[in-house]
Amino acid sequence: MSYEIQIPSILIIGGGAFAKIPEVLARLRCVRPLIVTDPFMASTGLSTRLRDAIANAGVECGVFSETVSDPTTEVVEAGVRAFLNGNFDSLVSIGGGSSIDTAKAIGMQVGNGGQVRDYKVPHSIPQAGPPHIAVPTTAGTGSEVTRFTVITDAITREKMLVAGSPLLPTAAVVDYELTMSMPARLTADTGIGSLTHAIESYVSRKANSFSDLFALQAMKKIWQHLPTAFHHPDSREAREAMMEGATLAGIAFSNASVALVHGMSRPLGVFFHIPHGLSNAMLLPAVTAFSANSATARYADCARAMDIASTQDQNPIAVEKLIQALFQRNQELGVPSPKQYGINEQRYVEVVPIMASQALASGSPENNPRVPSATEIEQLYQEVWNKDM
Repeated sequence: MSYEIQIPSILIIGGGAFAKIPEVLARLRCVRPLIVTDPFMASTGLSTRLRDAIANAGVECGVFSETVSDPTTEVVEAGVRAFLNGNFDSLVSIGGGSSIDTAKAIGMQVGNGGQVRDYKVPHSIPQAGPPHIAVPTTAGTGSEVTRFTVITDAITREKMLVAGSPLLPTAAVVDYELTMSMPARLTADTGIGSLTHAIESYVSRKANSFSDLFALQAMKKIWQHLPTAFHHPDSREAREAMMEGATLAGIAFSNASVALVHGMSRPLGVFFHIPHGLSNAMLLPAVTAFSANSATARYADCARAMDIASTQDQNPIAVEKLIQALFQRNQELGVPSPKQYGINEQRYVEVVPIMASQALASGSPENNPRVPSATEIEQLYQEVWNKDM
């Protein structure tokens, strides 16, 4: 059995990597990049700092700062217009996964025309877009090294998964120093989100020996260092490990796919605007418990990699320890249930069947060790509603 591995052609990791962005642009022969970011990044001055660094290298650039937390087709289309009207030749995204995902979709439309919905899974993307340098500022999505983007259809409100090689950033610049000011809530949510990437890629039906290496190393780093990053945000060691873990997890799931947690998490984001990492965190323990008996050995490997279980523990014992630890970690980090998050119960119950249908339609549940029915997904949504984390 063979499998294809895809990672950015240039991957720079470590403190101070941010300063190398002009050099990367030169290596890619990009002479007029468009920076894609969000209003918060613009307000902090980071996008200005990037623009000035690029300008000081003698390269003209523009800034598109209209990205929103759940990227929509309207925002993507505005970005496409900005790119074409400004005669730009490349993209530099800086921010969380939303900025990177938006830049991916902008590049896809520039290279292929049409609308984002034309390319949602299972449709393919024919052509690559302009060069794209991704610069993450959160240790979470791993989008800087993946061939996926998630965009919400502004008309139907569907959170569309788009996948394909043309979405893979040309280069990724991963500098943990950009995460030092992340607040505790964001640190926790993105951290458990990246842990979900690692675990799901390892138990995915599309897992392979290459992705396994990245997944196991990612979950080990994230599990060990997340509490420190949460409680002691100025720890450079913890921040560096979390950033590396998120990127490793991104490589893993980009080459093995995610599963049921992600299928269920996207509709939560659509209907209730729950950040992606947090919705993953809400679901991970319950979905792991649901799936565990169908991949006991794989989940036991996860428990051992995270030092939750020892090599002396039999697989069922290791899995039980894993499930308990996931619930306990959520409690330690203050992960709320949907009810505790403030969602209206009547509205939640009302849309559960729609969310289950959208989760199945995404295709991600098909990669799960235990492939669920729509009824089982509905039951899981009901289970996590007020789950004691």
